[in-house]
Amino acid sequence: MTIRSRKHQKTSQLAALIAAAVPTVGLAAQGDSAKDEVSLTPTSVNSVADVPYKATRSANSKLTEPLLDTPKTIQVIKKEVLREQGATSLMEALRNTPGITMQLGENGNTSAGDTFMMRGFSTQTSTFVDGIRDLGAVSRDVFNLEQVEVVKGAAGSDIGRGASAGYINLISKLPTLESQVYGTLGYGTADKSNLTADINQQMSDTSAFRLNLMRRDGDVDDRDYVDNSSYGVAPSLAFGLDTATRLYVYSQHVRQDNTPDGGIPTIGWHGYFNANANINAGAKVDRENYYGSPHDQEKIDGDMLSVKLEHDLNDVTTLRNISRWGQSSNDRILTGVNAISAPNGNPANWTVARTRQLVDQENDILANQTSLTTQFDTFGLQNDLSTGLEFMREKQRNESAATAAQVINGVAFPAVALPPANLYNPNAHDVLGDPYKTGAFTDGETKTAAVYAFDTLHLNEQWLLNAGLRYEHYKTETDSAALVGTSPNFTLVPSSADASDELLSWNSGIVFKPLENGSIYLSYANSKTPPGNGSFALSSSESSADNPAFDPQETEHVELGTKWDVLDEQLSLTAAVYRTDNENQVSYDSFTGTYFQEGKTRVEGVELGLVGQITSFWQVTAGISKMNTKQMDQASINNSGVVSETSGVRWSPDLTATLWTSYTWGDLTVGGGTRYIGEQDRFVTAGSDAGQSMPSIPSYWVADAMAAYRVSENVNLRLNIYNLFDEEYIETLNNGGSRMRLGAPRSALFTTELSF
Repeated sequence: MTIRSRKHQKTSQLAALIAAAVPTVGLAAQGDSAKDEVSLTPTSVNSVADVPYKATRSANSKLTEPLLDTPKTIQVIKKEVLREQGATSLMEALRNTPGITMQLGENGNTSAGDTFMMRGFSTQTSTFVDGIRDLGAVSRDVFNLEQVEVVKGAAGSDIGRGASAGYINLISKLPTLESQVYGTLGYGTADKSNLTADINQQMSDTSAFRLNLMRRDGDVDDRDYVDNSSYGVAPSLAFGLDTATRLYVYSQHVRQDNTPDGGIPTIGWHGYFNANANINAGAKVDRENYYGSPHDQEKIDGDMLSVKLEHDLNDVTTLRNISRWGQSSNDRILTGVNAISAPNGNPANWTVARTRQLVDQENDILANQTSLTTQFDTFGLQNDLSTGLEFMREKQRNESAATAAQVINGVAFPAVALPPANLYNPNAHDVLGDPYKTGAFTDGETKTAAVYAFDTLHLNEQWLLNAGLRYEHYKTETDSAALVGTSPNFTLVPSSADASDELLSWNSGIVFKPLENGSIYLSYANSKTPPGNGSFALSSSESSADNPAFDPQETEHVELGTKWDVLDEQLSLTAAVYRTDNENQVSYDSFTGTYFQEGKTRVEGVELGLVGQITSFWQVTAGISKMNTKQMDQASINNSGVVSETSGVRWSPDLTATLWTSYTWGDLTVGGGTRYIGEQDRFVTAGSDAGQSMPSIPSYWVADAMAAYRVSENVNLRLNIYNLFDEEYIETLNNGGSRMRLGAPRSALFTTELSF
């Protein structure tokens, strides 16, 4: 049978949003012209501040020096790059930095939201908005971002617990004193439509209002029944602009209503293995096949409100305070595929088992940060100091569900109907039951109080010493209810656990400047990851890193690098070699039959970067990362008593690279780029890989292209073509190796940009 794609009625929604923006557009057209930051094509520049791709400083006040003199690897992905690429999500933005890979999730299910690893470590819980941790299983949109800052290497002194590989800091758009309007209308393959508006209106000599809007809707290329729909509103007010005291009040509200993608079986792909010879010789399935239900759903709500106050005490001293309330929820039902059954030699009769997942997660955060940045002299030597206090409460609640027949507290729950799907011709209209909530849950909360200080001491014009220290006290409390018993009879048993400790994190660095436009540095830093760090869920399991009896894992990171601004400081070149060791990981001693903390992960690598302008009309951003990962003294035991030793790190390719460039001839701009991801091992346990489906994600490279034409001062037309050569590749693979999502095929997006 043929499965038809489900479409949405979106015309009225788009029209309403456009109509809401029109009056403001008319007013803005009578005021000042658009700033350079919203110009539709690259233009000739005469100063470093005007370089579209290149940033000179981080927006993070904890980093006391310009990027050139900061002894760590930092990449700033500016909104100009994201506009040219037509990027809409954080995951698309992160394609511009090497060393990051995306994951699909656990066996039979799919992780929700932005799920990625950086330099060999899971990093999705180290995502920040304006320096405050952002929680939740959400897919973040870039419509309200000035830039994305990627800080690599252990960063416990920067952000606190759990910063083994670094962090992602998203910088929000805020009002300015220049009235302007920037908007986009986009339409692409798979009936995708995008609408954004960025409206900044000056209200007085010192105040302004800004409104960012987003509406996206459409199917997924070459995927039947899978679609995405979202909208976002981000209003902000600013008072006291260009004065010594500035107040910003801003919020963001995002709603998503998607049909999630459970992926397709990996059978038939090069490297696939199954002990059944018939299955092992089977052909690939059609990439459009949909194995779920049209009633699969993913509803995500995300809200945050921030208040930021800044006061300049003098020309070099600024006091800041930011308060944040945030809340997100994810209500999700998804169908995945697992084992294949081949009852006879006829593939037309082969089936694949289906699994059904329910996610019900809520996240809350309440935070307050107060910081002071200043300069002063000590014995005639200049100090650049950043110090502050942070208070935070983070909460997460997850409710569990099941599909098997069970008796819970004397109440019988029948099995949920999950008929297998025909492997090569699945029926999307099969009746699939929804998982039922068992009453089991985890409800965790972490409260943190921290104090930090960063200082850069200028010994002379050539030598700088950099140091940072963070002390934090945390307390994690977990309330839960678990099913206890022997299948199918269970009893809900409540429990609680708590853990508290003090963490001391630090960084140090020395910078040598042989010339004013260059630096050579050596840095050393650490971070700590205590039990319950990710989901605030402590565990009584003796094999779990979340057992409160265990010590925090500790990461130490050493990096030697150099940074240079060349071509009249228009182009930045960076290079770094590093080693990261993460210790105190839980391992199993097969002789004593006990678990202990002597496991270790080591990541060694080299990373090169380039960003800026080669000429006034030629922009480029590029990076390449060579990485080697290994695990030492890592062992575990399964339910059958089999001890396994782990030697590698999943989803950590040895080579990744990215490139994006554009060139302007008059009113025409052309550009393009490519990204390469080396082989990503899934199976990293010593021994036979028999029956393990796909042992790895094969290496791949993808090329994109862009052409833009400036029709007038206010109108620019842009065409983006993705996967230009229609490369077929696995983008993400589940932990069991039986299920995958393919990268998007050749597709296109046509966008009209308006600027007033």
